[in-house]
Amino acid sequence: MIHAENPFADDPHSRDPVRRFRGRLSAPVTIVTAGDETDRTGLTVASLMIVEGDPGAVQLVVGPTTDLWHRVAETGRFVIHVCDESRRHVSEVFAGIRPSPGGIFADLDVSHSEWGPVIAGMADRAYCSFEDRREVGHSGVVSGVIDRVEVADLTSPLTYFRGSYHTLSP
Repeated sequence: MIHAENPFADDPHSRDPVRRFRGRLSAPVTIVTAGDETDRTGLTVASLMIVEGDPGAVQLVVGPTTDLWHRVAETGRFVIHVCDESRRHVSEVFAGIRPSPGGIFADLDVSHSEWGPVIAGMADRAYCSFEDRREVGHSGVVSGVIDRVEVADLTSPLTYFRGSYHTLSP
């Protein structure tokens, strides 16, 4: 890791109280990917909500200036990958806090699906179809329908709490 702390973090005394409250909610760390073999992108996303139903649904909080915000709307599909503790470095690359010469997909085993790039070794995935997006506050909410789910024996999920990564180990 290049920095001991997040160089983009606001001074603690000037932080938005709503953002500080959100930081006290433990969140799953996921990588969301979209695109095709020639134009793909991805982003680490910890603010999301999965809703059970037929079909299931998802809402992602994504910055409206990110490549993912635009690519999901263009392609109409995306893949959510759940990170375990062994994928911390990958989540840091997709979050933009760890360099990756050659791009965010460099050194990853990636296959392509009709929903977008699939990262090998991250077996807990949801394949989603885009419904809509809207700007809310300083962020945006991407809504989708869950078309297909793959689950594995996840035992050490990576979580995000108060600005840093943690693991939940049994």
